[in-house]
Amino acid sequence: MTIVTRFAPSPTGLLHLGHAHAALFAEARAHEAAGESPPPTEAPGGRFLLRIEDIDRTRCRGEFEAALIEDLGWLGLSWETPVRRQSAHMDDYAGALRHLETGNLVYPCFCTRLAIAAEIAAAAAAPHGPDGPIYPGTCRALADAERRQRIAAGIPYALRLDVARAARQTGPLAWTDRAKGEQAARPEIFGDVVLARKETPTSYHLAVTVDDALQGVTLVTRGEDLFAATHVHRLLQALLGLPTPAYHHHPLLADAHGRRFAKRDRALTLRALRESGRAPEDVRALAGF
Repeated sequence: MTIVTRFAPSPTGLLHLGHAHAALFAEARAHEAAGESPPPTEAPGGRFLLRIEDIDRTRCRGEFEAALIEDLGWLGLSWETPVRRQSAHMDDYAGALRHLETGNLVYPCFCTRLAIAAEIAAAAAAPHGPDGPIYPGTCRALADAERRQRIAAGIPYALRLDVARAARQTGPLAWTDRAKGEQAARPEIFGDVVLARKETPTSYHLAVTVDDALQGVTLVTRGEDLFAATHVHRLLQALLGLPTPAYHHHPLLADAHGRRFAKRDRALTLRALRESGRAPEDVRALAGF
């Protein structure tokens, strides 16, 4: 089986050394350029894809997309065309959402962020997940008539996945990480995640799961900060009848003080390093390659 990987940045700022590490890591895994022996089910060589994750209409900007493509090319990366842009494929995510709604696995949540925070604060011991306090499920038990009434009244709402119901439908699930081995899927650690909002008709969880399947990605490489998200993605794959790729969550690149790189680190953006006179091979070395 040919290895297919992807690098999927969001155009909300300039790329930094951490992004360079992630992109180079994905390319290396696709082509096994790091000298590793591929698993017996994978042929040497592979395909490296670039995907633009631009579903956040308030933060994503065209100039950042143009800059990241230019910077990645300068770094020596090459990818297959055409590039998939999430903003051009909202129908794909809407179709997946309809499938989940048909299975009665999604419900409207009318709680504001402020109301959720207040309810959590009032709880004696609110459970916490990877993203912080878990949504308490306030709207999960609303009667259908009440839901219809609120929607008809124009009250804003998000669509949440009923994780407990979904897990009962799929039964136990697992996924494999190249660095940490076989993992039992535990999507309940996130609670009922949001899959869509009015201003953003898909979430990261839903979009990335659909994209990886449609693009034929066989190995998802990304930072270890997204390790926990894979529990949710594995559940969505099972619910939507999508294939399950292998995963490799790599350590995050950090500075000399142990701090992970962020888009606010302007001095260490690829653009700043280029303008300071650094050669592509110098920046690849700084990024661990």
